[in-house]
Amino acid sequence: QVHLVESGGGLVQAGGSLRLSCEASGRTFNSYIMGWFRQAPGKEREFVAAISWSGGTTHYADSVKGRVAISRDNAKNTVYLQMNNLKPEDTAVYYCAAEWLKRVVGVSENDYTYWGQGTQVTVSS
Repeated sequence: QVHLVESGGGLVQAGGSLRLSCEASGRTFNSYIMGWFRQAPGKEREFVAAISWSGGTTHYADSVKGRVAISRDNAKNTVYLQMNNLKPEDTAVYYCAAEWLKRVVGVSENDYTYWGQGTQVTVSS
């Protein structure tokens, strides 16, 4: 299995930027598709972004397109989520997720087996 640890969350004012990181344990990081999800208080967890093994394919939720970029550095076993022009509605706990040897980049919670503990992102108005 893989162990995921998110970091980079914090408090930012509307219009600001954050870069979240998710560092994974293991020696086969490039064999995992990676995703980012978020969950706001009282709401269900929702898909944000996902990336293929090599980083050549990315998917984004409509709510974040144009403001968010997912990337990965397989040499560092790390996936990133760059978030720009943040809005109060982006406030949530952000989770990274991984699925081993999956070729299709998933956009559902059910597409992923491994999850991090989450990092809080709070956007003030």
